[in-house]
Amino acid sequence: MERELISAIAHRDHPIATPITPGNLDRLLRRAALPEGARILDLGCGHGEWSLRALELLPSATADGVDLSHEAVVSAERAAAARGLSDRLALHEMPAGEFSSQEPYDLVLCVGSTHAFQGLKGTMEAVARFVRPGGLALVGEAFWEKPPAPEVVAVLGAYPDLAGTVAAAESEGWLAIYGHVSTLAEWDEYEWSWTGTLARWAAANPGPDGDQALAVAREHRELWLNGYREALGFVTLLLQRV
Repeated sequence: MERELISAIAHRDHPIATPITPGNLDRLLRRAALPEGARILDLGCGHGEWSLRALELLPSATADGVDLSHEAVVSAERAAAARGLSDRLALHEMPAGEFSSQEPYDLVLCVGSTHAFQGLKGTMEAVARFVRPGGLALVGEAFWEKPPAPEVVAVLGAYPDLAGTVAAAESEGWLAIYGHVSTLAEWDEYEWSWTGTLARWAAANPGPDGDQALAVAREHRELWLNGYREALGFVTLLLQRV
């Protein structure tokens, strides 16, 4: 099974796909205070929940969602149809780095998908190509709450602390104007959902794919519970182009 398919299955019961509750997602979107007729771009949109919720909060807005996972794009299409938003959400199945547009956007999202641009610095450079002057970005990125074990860093990466993450986000002509740091409860809900949904799918699909999915779920849970729980943080920053 491809990594994108495993991720799409694991996020089926948590379509926000990051350690954030629906209430805090809404709070971030409302804080953006988008204008009527706003154009929104979601890079690495996954199941489309961020774009769909933005469209529900601002009925005059339109959005483009970009993701390379066929499974996730199909899920986003179904969710948009079920919520009556298909005519306002255009979905593009491709790598986020290959997407282009002639018109700028009022808000560009890249939450939990900075790997598509080789990290936070590359993400901010990419987002700058799409946002209008004075426009906004919502970018979600991991950081280290406290120094992790070297073996954990070897798997997850050498993230900076929160201050370093904010500084990196602002280094490419951006100004952080709001943010949300995910709580431990949000992290636990996300991780239990990720590992549990994947394990349940594995149990319902015996065979090589099920065996692989279960092995991934167990490996992920072990790394979380005995590695990065209470050490890895996640911040979602609202930034303005200056």
